[in-house]
Amino acid sequence: MEIAGKAHRYWTQYSIDSDLTVAADAWQVSLGLPGGEVPPAVEPGAEVKVLVGADVVLQGRVDDISHSIGAGSHQLTLSGRDLAGMLLDCSAPLLTGKGMTLSDVLENVIKPLGVSRLRVDAKGKGQIEKISVDPGNSAWDVLTRAAAANGLAAWFDPDGTLVVGGPDYSAPAKAKLILRRDGKGNNVLSLAETRSHAPRYSQLTLLGQGHRQALTPGRHDLKHQSADPDVRYHKPRIVVEPDAANPAELAARADKMLADARLAGYTLSATVAGHRNSAGELWTPGQRIQVESEPHGIKGGTYFLMARTFSGGRGQGCTTRLTLKEDGRWLPAMRKR
Repeated sequence: MEIAGKAHRYWTQYSIDSDLTVAADAWQVSLGLPGGEVPPAVEPGAEVKVLVGADVVLQGRVDDISHSIGAGSHQLTLSGRDLAGMLLDCSAPLLTGKGMTLSDVLENVIKPLGVSRLRVDAKGKGQIEKISVDPGNSAWDVLTRAAAANGLAAWFDPDGTLVVGGPDYSAPAKAKLILRRDGKGNNVLSLAETRSHAPRYSQLTLLGQGHRQALTPGRHDLKHQSADPDVRYHKPRIVVEPDAANPAELAARADKMLADARLAGYTLSATVAGHRNSAGELWTPGQRIQVESEPHGIKGGTYFLMARTFSGGRGQGCTTRLTLKEDGRWLPAMRKR
């Protein structure tokens, strides 16, 4: 780990998160201080770069420092977030614009907060009909609204680049996780499957209205219904969307809500040794992973790596916790592009 440009090693414990659905990825490290001296460059707000070998896995700042002394122990614990933490903490400027595009948001809200490296992986040219920033809205809230209007998401790459884009469901699988009863070829320490109907609904009804535009009248009777065929009992939900522009936008929102519900309803959690796959690549959210598990009845299916946590420390070994979701369910519109 580099803090304010100086390298620090030999942590007694560390945990480094990366999650495509979390606003800011968290990190935490601990270090014994038998000499009793805290390095002078270690201060709240200091810039941080976390590396695994020669590969950068996170850039951000120190949020908190805990310096504890007890019987026979003297420990320093640092924690913080990646660069998205700044956008999450800072309020956006008060702006109101008709037809403000994603580019407008990046230029007027994000860049003034010091984000210089940007990449928009968007194949469409969608725009927000109207964006209004209420006092206290964070820059991250405004950015994610703009991204969602284009069917996209936002995150920071390890090199500090802000990416507005989505998954590549055409990419080949990067690795294969194996769990067999006879133990042959097994490469996971643990694997857990969780299925839930709690966030899912048999029928979703969206009610909305479209604001009057220069060339189109306002509409107050917008309605769209979508169904989840896998929920085979009556479990309806009605949602009011007051700012839907037209029936097509209402339908897109309904489809996304059902996809998000299905995404939340299924998780594969795996723990593997080390921080790299068999090809030597770091486990990174956005990768597609094949899974074969005889106890779970999974026969070589492909899953999407939504999140991972690197953890370890002195005498503990290095492990990675992988959070896998059904392939093609996060931002399903990306499958059609």
